[in-house]
Amino acid sequence: MAAQTEGAPPQASAAEIIEQSAEAIAAAGCEAPESDALALVAKALAVSVEDLSRDGATEVSSEARAEIERFVARRSEREPLEYILGAAPFRGIEIGVDERVLIPRRETELLVEIGAELPRGARVHEVGTGSGAIALALLSERPDLRVTASDLSSDAAEKARENAARLGIPLEVTVTAGIPDHIDDVDLLIANLPYITDTSIDERSPEIRREPEIAVLGASGEDGLGVIRALIAETPSGWRMALEHDTHHGPAMRELLREAETHRDYRGEERVTVGTAP
Repeated sequence: MAAQTEGAPPQASAAEIIEQSAEAIAAAGCEAPESDALALVAKALAVSVEDLSRDGATEVSSEARAEIERFVARRSEREPLEYILGAAPFRGIEIGVDERVLIPRRETELLVEIGAELPRGARVHEVGTGSGAIALALLSERPDLRVTASDLSSDAAEKARENAARLGIPLEVTVTAGIPDHIDDVDLLIANLPYITDTSIDERSPEIRREPEIAVLGASGEDGLGVIRALIAETPSGWRMALEHDTHHGPAMRELLREAETHRDYRGEERVTVGTAP
């Protein structure tokens, strides 16, 4: 065995580093310190979480240990794990994320499920695409669909295009507020717009305040439906819409749309309402 370099920190196994990292992350109040630590150590070592879980005896170099410490410090400051990793899983694909875009959530996969039920060749447009997660997941599962996307943030649109290029999925992304002028008819208009309020944000984890304010709060207003109402008002009468919303918004959404039906997410919470614009 090679001699320990004088003045260098003692060698430690990956399992030991994971345990130490989890303790630091837990002390910061994060919800899943063990899995966070495992993911951060795996990233620093450039191995998969699965491989690291099987081989915790791997020794961690001083360079990797320093990088892990930087990752853990960022997580302990409640920076979202996905921003540190640079990616988030979504509906079976990996979506690149950073401070330009909202982190895609599992409950939002419900919008993809609804879109995937459309007939062959159907036309779909997504408003407020952010990272492009919904549109790209839909195209990855249903390449026969004609899907376009838009966002009012040029930074978000750039990230969506980056994700499309990396995944090899052609996606037209327009920078505009609301529905682009060139979209004159669709079979389904999809949107996950801001619906959190200045009050309800305090009920969420601190990490959400690190995400783009325009994507989290926007002009949602006191009841959280300000941006959603504006899109419905702009949408031509009769267009079918699938809109994500907060779990208590179902009754209001069923009043805003005609022939409306609210779908429940994987937790059983009312999350997406589908109906036609009045």
